[in-house]
Amino acid sequence: MSEGKLQRAIETLKDAGVRITPQRHAVLDYLLHSMTHPTADEIYKALEGKFPNMSVATVYNNLRVLKEVGLVRELTYGDASSRFDCETTEHYHVICNECGKIVDFHYPSLDEVEKLAEQVTGFDVSHHRMEIYGKCEDCQELATRKH
Repeated sequence: MSEGKLQRAIETLKDAGVRITPQRHAVLDYLLHSMTHPTADEIYKALEGKFPNMSVATVYNNLRVLKEVGLVRELTYGDASSRFDCETTEHYHVICNECGKIVDFHYPSLDEVEKLAEQVTGFDVSHHRMEIYGKCEDCQELATRKH
């Protein structure tokens, strides 16, 4: 991830009147460099060595602020912990049934599905979400080695 994206994100925070604390900077930097869609607990564990006095609540509060200014998306899947994604452009996710890994999948937005749903149901559709499930390459390889 380019340093430029981090600087643009910091400018977005400043423009929104948000203070750039060292912890907030670290959470943002971690998310921008993470391709794993981490949970708040995973972010906390990754940063606790650098910030021993930081709590999980601090991570959650920072994630809330980043979400409010549009730098982070919260992904919720059933009863599992929320995961956080710094890729805020429209995209979909492929999720491993075995290990829970989430990978971004870019495909043209299915806006026509929303329009059809509105026509058929009379709903005023606000958004949609598509999830694709399967077994990631790592889990496939692990299964092959076991046999």
